[in-house]
Amino acid sequence: MNWIDWTPDEIGQILDWAFLVKKQSHAGEVHQRFLGKTIALIFEKRSTRTRSSFETAFGEEGGHPVFMSTDDIQLGGKESVQDTARVLGRMFSAIEFRGFKQEHVEALAKYSGIPVINGLTDSFHPTQVLADVMTLKEQFGHLKGLKLCFCGDGRNNMARSLMLICAKLGIDFAMFCPKTLSPAADILEICRPFAAASGAKISISDEISVVKNADCLYTDVWVSMGEEALKDERLKELRPFQVNKALMATTGKDSTIFLHCLPAVKGEEVTEDLFESEQSKVWDEAENRKHTIKAIMLALIP
Repeated sequence: MNWIDWTPDEIGQILDWAFLVKKQSHAGEVHQRFLGKTIALIFEKRSTRTRSSFETAFGEEGGHPVFMSTDDIQLGGKESVQDTARVLGRMFSAIEFRGFKQEHVEALAKYSGIPVINGLTDSFHPTQVLADVMTLKEQFGHLKGLKLCFCGDGRNNMARSLMLICAKLGIDFAMFCPKTLSPAADILEICRPFAAASGAKISISDEISVVKNADCLYTDVWVSMGEEALKDERLKELRPFQVNKALMATTGKDSTIFLHCLPAVKGEEVTEDLFESEQSKVWDEAENRKHTIKAIMLALIP
């Protein structure tokens, strides 16, 4: 799952369900829509929000989530991904995978015969960006015609996934990044026809003017998992692209909000004063991970 094969109407339907389950949660309603269901939660990478969201959303609905780290199963080691998929497909109602390789989540989907949800790969982070657009809609009341600007490493999974969902939903997508860390050609080729269909504009630049008129500035950590050895180089490259109050002012809008997928390294990609300001909606965004993930599971698990 990475939203490529989903229509804007289908994505919109899942968003509607996310708003519904959030309303039900805040009203204290108890439902058992996953009663008798099981989900395998495979984690190669550590997580706070993704794991918490899947376990609580599934468990509160009467389902049984089973957490599996690489210390617990043989995935891709002694046992191939294909064989693991065929075993889990006989035992679970669905699978969530959070790991490194996109081809692994695709193999799980191909061979398991059950719904597989991409909790993150090096290429895409689809559950996160659904929570992001939910937060935008909460703040502005609509999505089409908004402008989101991603600031930082344009190659990472967040930048790629935000470009994709914005292109699908008619949100203008800008990227403020160094030329050395511009997005790969493949994601641009994927997104251009979607943007043409929705009317979204895609603009990528290392010039600060690209943030003008943005309704949202978004950033992510400068050093992704697996690139720790490049930390000094990344800090030097990305320092001019830090999100701070001066950059927010450059948008020319008092209503501009700040989003971050978390965890944040305050003082690097974002200043602490902006992160803790009223413009920052990161805690609403973090909560919305749970509601959007519950909506995705309701849509996919029969």
